[in-house]
Amino acid sequence: MAGLLIVLSLVGAWQMGSGAWIYIKAQLAQVLLQRAWADTLAGQREVKPWPWADTWPVARLTVPTKNIDLIVLNGAYGRTLAFGPGYLESSATFGSIGTTILSGHRDTHFRFLQHLKEGDEILLMTRNRQQRRYRVSSMTVVDAGTASIRQDTQENQLALVTCYPFDAIRPGGPLRYVVMAEEEKT
Repeated sequence: MAGLLIVLSLVGAWQMGSGAWIYIKAQLAQVLLQRAWADTLAGQREVKPWPWADTWPVARLTVPTKNIDLIVLNGAYGRTLAFGPGYLESSATFGSIGTTILSGHRDTHFRFLQHLKEGDEILLMTRNRQQRRYRVSSMTVVDAGTASIRQDTQENQLALVTCYPFDAIRPGGPLRYVVMAEEEKT
């Protein structure tokens, strides 16, 4: 019986350590991504944050009231989202008419979405140093199997998408939390 308790304790410690590793990896990646972003702003293209990376920084996402400062990566793939939010390449390019879609994990980079409110400001800086200013207009929970984000709008919109609920034990369920924001005219 004592041996079983030791094994269960070790398994529990390993699971907690695995969860902590995901968070630590996400934070460390943002440090490396900040360096790659600085090189991007200096004029380099497709700067890989580490030698084996298959992605690169394409934007910087900040939410001043929530103390959020994230580097956005090209591509919204699982291997990319482990390190930061990703830009969905089939969505509108930054600053063009339509909806730009960014995706991130609910338990790391996009956890803050649950705290956004209508009217909150979101800033998005592109690699050519253009700053786009958005205001949150809505937050919605949708079924990923049946819902879609309208991309053929005549305005510049930003959609931030993550899994839902935020405190789910099992990842990857069918629900998504979608924050829509409208670009402010300057």
